[in-house]
Amino acid sequence: MLRAKLIVALFSAGTLLAGQDFEVSPVLMSFNANPGEIQTKTINLINHSSKPQKYTFKLSDYEVDSDGVKKPVPSGTGKRSLSDWLTINPSFVELNPNQSVTAEVLLTVPKDGFSTRWGMIYVEVSKEQTGFDADKSMATGVVVVPRIIILVKQTPQSNNNYRAMVQNLKEVTEPGDAFKTFEVQVVNTGDNIIDARVSLALANIETASEEKFDPVQVTVYPGGTRTVKLQLRKQIPRGSYALAAIMDYGHRQPLEGTQLLLDIK
Repeated sequence: MLRAKLIVALFSAGTLLAGQDFEVSPVLMSFNANPGEIQTKTINLINHSSKPQKYTFKLSDYEVDSDGVKKPVPSGTGKRSLSDWLTINPSFVELNPNQSVTAEVLLTVPKDGFSTRWGMIYVEVSKEQTGFDADKSMATGVVVVPRIIILVKQTPQSNNNYRAMVQNLKEVTEPGDAFKTFEVQVVNTGDNIIDARVSLALANIETASEEKFDPVQVTVYPGGTRTVKLQLRKQIPRGSYALAAIMDYGHRQPLEGTQLLLDIK
């Protein structure tokens, strides 16, 4: 079971820090309920601090950009929001030092809920601000919220819509790079989150010799595009080559690829 120590999130400043002493597990939660079904999972919370603490469980959505960065958005506003399908009980707890609690996460999938959805659960320390704390927050413009983030996803067990493509292979080598660097896009055209392995294959046009390079793994959400950087991690002799970016995303799907011609002088 995955476990995590606290992440302190300063969303107003856009940074993440580590620090407070409580524990939450799991930090990844996956449901596979079919339309019309109900599933239940649990969150375990432990207060490792030396004093009583109050905690709240809050729902949020997130979007994923082309670099794979998850950006929180308000609950119910995500393109594939899961918030309306989730209920957390209890949503507020108070724990003594070294005390633990189990919260229930109830997923209710409507009869038309065939698509993959995702969201976040924030487990936050709830603190009452003193007058001094409030004045300090107003002066700095930053409110520190100790929290652990749980990523939640739901894909119906009956959903076998796995489809993806790789495209737009191009060289992006910059001065000072030790090796030739390339960029390619992975596009998820299906309805499941995929873990794709993308690698380069270099074939010498004159000799027909071929060499493959280590893959890079990326996670791509439905409807999303990830930009992947790949390198030829060796010095390539002069010659004319066909360079291919090859993607394997499993689930009995055929390999996908795109290529370009490369002249090494």
